[in-house]
Amino acid sequence: MYCCRVIQYISSPKMTGQPQISIRKADAGDLVQVYALIRELAVFENAPDEPSNPLKKFIEEGTCKNPRFQVIVAEDKGEIIGIALYYYGYSTWKGSMIYLDDLVVKESYRRQGIGKLLLDELIAIAKEENINQVRWHVLDWNENAIQFYKKYPVTFDDSWITVKLEKEFLR
Repeated sequence: MYCCRVIQYISSPKMTGQPQISIRKADAGDLVQVYALIRELAVFENAPDEPSNPLKKFIEEGTCKNPRFQVIVAEDKGEIIGIALYYYGYSTWKGSMIYLDDLVVKESYRRQGIGKLLLDELIAIAKEENINQVRWHVLDWNENAIQFYKKYPVTFDDSWITVKLEKEFLR
């Protein structure tokens, strides 16, 4: 399993003060800021009321003995400015996989290479752990994200439809 990697830094000429951005695995103390970025993503995706998982449960599920998810963070001076939230899965056809649930960069930090650092780190983890596939969804109207992902050797699969069974039917 992935443990530790050398921290990567970038400097952005667009930003004052030449910040140094570090990419690292999240720890329990980061999860409040991670949760805030997830809420920011919901607003961006025009679904501000959709996140229904309470912060307390989010933290519990991310810090329990067998965490339900992992997070890579981009940090600038102690502030979490980007995340890649993922979990491990299994495909009967492909074997071990990582599902990238959220790749988020704060609006004021976008278009500065931070999303690339986060996705590249996730890919490095997948390679290190001999994962067979990294999978995720992108909204069909999010053209910036689609163009970003096209910079990688990805496959867009239009033949699958996302199907969900919500919690009110699981009780």
